[in-house]
Amino acid sequence: MRRTLLHSLYASLPIFAGGVLNTIAVSALVAVRMQSTAAFIWVAMEVLLAAARLPALMLGRRAIARGRRGPTDLYILLAVLWAASVGYGTFMCVASGDWIAATLACLSAAAMVGGICFRNFGAPRLVAVMIGLSLGPCAVAAALSGEAILLLVMFQIPFYLVSMSAGAFQINRLLLRTMHAEMINDHNARHDPLTGVLNRGGLARWAEERAGRSAGRLAVFYLDLDWFKSINDTLGHKAGDAVLVAVAERLQAIAEGPAEVARIGGDEFVLLMEDIDPDEAQRLKERICNAIAGRGYFVAGERVHVGASIGIALSEDHGNNLAELLEAADMALHRAKADGRTAPDGSEDRRQRLTAAVGEEMPTAAVD
Repeated sequence: MRRTLLHSLYASLPIFAGGVLNTIAVSALVAVRMQSTAAFIWVAMEVLLAAARLPALMLGRRAIARGRRGPTDLYILLAVLWAASVGYGTFMCVASGDWIAATLACLSAAAMVGGICFRNFGAPRLVAVMIGLSLGPCAVAAALSGEAILLLVMFQIPFYLVSMSAGAFQINRLLLRTMHAEMINDHNARHDPLTGVLNRGGLARWAEERAGRSAGRLAVFYLDLDWFKSINDTLGHKAGDAVLVAVAERLQAIAEGPAEVARIGGDEFVLLMEDIDPDEAQRLKERICNAIAGRGYFVAGERVHVGASIGIALSEDHGNNLAELLEAADMALHRAKADGRTAPDGSEDRRQRLTAAVGEEMPTAAVD
């Protein structure tokens, strides 16, 4: 959400360009008309600030597009200085008594408020500061002008400032609520509601994102829990759900570096590991087996045990397409299950084999 809000500060390049060109043009016309040092100072400030703000804007847009913060603090400081420059121009023109110049400057400042609100709705406090700096000096100059009719401005501008700032805060709150709802919906669409790990949709999204970047080797571990059905049958589905949550937590604890865990079926899990070789995959398989079956699960007032059959597929053997890797790992899983399952209680007198396969049948590892 923060990244999106920061991105909004750098968006709407046409509004930015229109505002910069407008204030430069108005300040130049005022300088030509008034021929005063104060007017020429205003032109110089507008040109210098435009020359500084445009590079900051472009750098920020590129940085945000690449997932970095960008020169946000500098960009905000320059925006505040620009608003102060506009306020300086309005004060100077109204205080001078040249009502044609004052009309140009005040109309320009009022027109800028719309652009300020539309471009900076992600930072409503910035909106309030910029409006105050650009229009506030106009009210001060009206009070000092000696023209009684201009005293009305002293009431109009504060009201305008409050109402437009309130509008910016309201838009910001609406944006945050919308973004939050979208994030929740996106998370729910990609994650398993029980365990919190990825679901099939999230796994597919992960594969798409991985395909868009330079990726190294990938190992797919396809897990199926042994003796899990007996827990559901004897202790109920609530106990089975508790075991699934615990298994997902143990898999997430094992996953290191660029890795993802997904639940793609009732008691079927997938662990994706990047940048590991076949030997590392074998060692990781043993860790997974030990983590799932080496310790029991205390649920419904009883200690229960499950095992794991694992099929493994490696990208160097089966390609980088995740669907093909999952299919190869699934076939390896079926071969592993045909070799044997883990004992349901993990005791020494009922040892069975925890099995795994990589493409072809592989040696088994015995654990309690």
